Amino acid sequence: MSMVSWSENGVEQSARWRSENGAPPPARVEIVNDFLTANAALRRLRGGSGLLWRGDFHGARQLLKAVSRRIDHRVISKNLDIAALFRAHRAERAERAEVLGGIVVLLEPGARLSLRRAPDVSDACREAYGELEERTLVSLTELQGVLSAYQWHQQGVPVPALGARVHPRHSVFSPSRSEYVDLVARAPMPEVPGGADAVDLGTGTGVLAAILAKRGAARVVATDINPRAVDCAKENMQRLGLEDSVSVLETDLFPPGRADLIVCNPPWLPGEPTSALELAIYDERSSMLSRFLEGLGEHLRPGGEGWLVLSDLAEHLGLRSREQLREMFRRSGLEVVDTDSTPARHSRADDPKDVLHAARRQEITTLWRLRVAPAAKAAGATRR
Repeated sequence: MSMVSWSENGVEQSARWRSENGAPPPARVEIVNDFLTANAALRRLRGGSGLLWRGDFHGARQLLKAVSRRIDHRVISKNLDIAALFRAHRAERAERAEVLGGIVVLLEPGARLSLRRAPDVSDACREAYGELEERTLVSLTELQGVLSAYQWHQQGVPVPALGARVHPRHSVFSPSRSEYVDLVARAPMPEVPGGADAVDLGTGTGVLAAILAKRGAARVVATDINPRAVDCAKENMQRLGLEDSVSVLETDLFPPGRADLIVCNPPWLPGEPTSALELAIYDERSSMLSRFLEGLGEHLRPGGEGWLVLSDLAEHLGLRSREQLREMFRRSGLEVVDTDSTPARHSRADDPKDVLHAARRQEITTLWRLRVAPAAKAAGATRR
């Protein structure tokens, strides 16, 4: 984390720059307050300035909304093909995040926000960042995300398939889309005496691991590469009384050993994420999907299944075809046992103002039940 310096009232100031998304610190800092107009703010932000807010906290939020509206007035041509439209939309989102991220606030040691009518943000920041012992500059958009995540963590997200709430943490994707959870909750479990050993890859909040445990899996191993997700999943298992049934490991994809059932709900869109939360949605080279399919055969027990839960939005956006997905199965020595699908139920699917509405309204999420193909089994036996 870099140090940022600026002059304020003739006094040199400095603070540590913090960005969860890896955004670089502002090249220069200007002190602004409630007298700054949205048009002037947008000009300065696009000129590369970081605007350190020293006015009323609610005034900062209003400025952020006003600048956001002016950015959103840009019209993306509807004459583009759907794949080009998606790329243009992602580029616009990335530019928007960069510009809005230039409105910054100063957290004093202990995560104290010294602005008029500012809320107490210390608990939320402590949960997201740990103890802040130095003066710290953060973007207002990031701070709002921290506060929102803290509220979700306190309140929890209801999961009907569990009959309970799951509590996401900052930078951990919330299970607010129920399609993939419902598919895992109703797919036929492998029939194994004493219950199946199951694995949930990229567990996030641990919601799918909890579903598998509730459905009678003898043992569940949940993995994630994100240490915050690991802590979040462990906490949720304790809340649900499943800590004896579910082990949570910080590891890159597969845990050691083999299992009867391996479940994966990878990012479903090839694209570059613009935030930590978007890592659950965008994977530029579909690397998690590829690695899951390529490694599945080596980690399944004989007769075991892999469940791939995947939206087909990439197909409707022209980013990946159904045949390309099936070819990935074949190259990995896998065959499809069965599928179960459900249409999208999230709000964007019904929003005609969304630039990608034509694709979103066709979105289907499918659970693919996969197993090692006989030819792949024979080839493996020959190699041994």
